[in-house]
Amino acid sequence: MLTVGDTLPGLTLPVQQGTAALPAGETIDLAETNGKWKILFYWPKDFTFVCPTEIVGYGELARDFADRDAVLIGASTDTAHVHFAWRRSDEQLANADFPWIADNGAQLAGALGILDRNEHVAFRATFVVDPDNVIQHVTVNGLNVGRNPAETLRVLDALQTDELCPCNWAAGEEVLRPAA
Repeated sequence: MLTVGDTLPGLTLPVQQGTAALPAGETIDLAETNGKWKILFYWPKDFTFVCPTEIVGYGELARDFADRDAVLIGASTDTAHVHFAWRRSDEQLANADFPWIADNGAQLAGALGILDRNEHVAFRATFVVDPDNVIQHVTVNGLNVGRNPAETLRVLDALQTDELCPCNWAAGEEVLRPAA
């Protein structure tokens, strides 16, 4: 599995966003950074039970991530058309208006090393990637336990301080200063 210090694979992959029109071959180039951080999070499968709670949770914090020069990118091993259908079926998912990678060939999930060998879907993995496309944080959950998007935001805040941040540190709190 790729981890902290590794470079995010610079793949160009199918992506789906919005509900206005059927997918028409749109892609996302993960090598592009535009000077922004990336929050890349995978869920196992569309039309399931835990996954929408995470997607909606990240969507509710989209402005907070944007305020920190970070872009949200969701992903699963489903197709762009399945993503589109799922978004159209649920208003809350439709409002989670950030790109969803359609990694149905598991090209990126395989490169990241996050495929469940038994279920052939991605684990619930989150990668915080800096503007140089270097992975700075990784969390991976099994298929049955959802993540906490607010914790991802807290970790991003800590990473962006470029300081020593103690346990349970939150934005605005003091960082650790070694004695001189």
